[in-house]
Amino acid sequence: MKNKKLLIGFVSLMFAFVLTACAGNDETTPKDNAGTESESNENRNLNDGESDSMEEGMDHSEMDHSSSGEVPEDLEVAEKPTYPVGSQAVMHADHMKGMEGATATITGAFETTVYAVSYTPTTGGEPVENHKWVIHEEIENAGEKPFEVGDEVVLNADHMEGMDGATATIDSAEPTTVYMVSYTDTETGKEVENHKWVTEAELSPVE
Repeated sequence: MKNKKLLIGFVSLMFAFVLTACAGNDETTPKDNAGTESESNENRNLNDGESDSMEEGMDHSEMDHSSSGEVPEDLEVAEKPTYPVGSQAVMHADHMKGMEGATATITGAFETTVYAVSYTPTTGGEPVENHKWVIHEEIENAGEKPFEVGDEVVLNADHMEGMDGATATIDSAEPTTVYMVSYTDTETGKEVENHKWVTEAELSPVE
């Protein structure tokens, strides 16, 4: 009888030990899942960062914005521009890196309608949104009447790679004096010659 009681006691202890071990395993499972979830979140954050970097790398403002200085034959030269050719002005434009705050030398002043446009480059790649600027005379089959916001047009401008011949949508339109300018990039120190275009509203006198 005594041996039987000892046997029952031993079995009870083993049963209690097994239950305790199972409970311990149940507690560790959520921790493992939490660790996996944390690693997944970190991976997602890293991927998001890579995506942002790629988008910055595709920024069309990274390209060379100099030009030969040639303009359309029918472009009207401004008679009395606020900033005459040869004068200087400070630029307040952020549609390209290194432009904001730079002192520019005016190399051309013209009367026209200026447009911001969105288009997909003919060379492929990501669409370009709200590009500034394209002038009326750089659009295929442009008549005397300005285009309106929402109009679909074909570009005849070549101051951006993949722009010439691209189909674009007019995002904004404004009759104004536009300027061709030369300046030193404030970020890279590179000389930009005969850049097209800067509007009068994006310039201020040199103090």
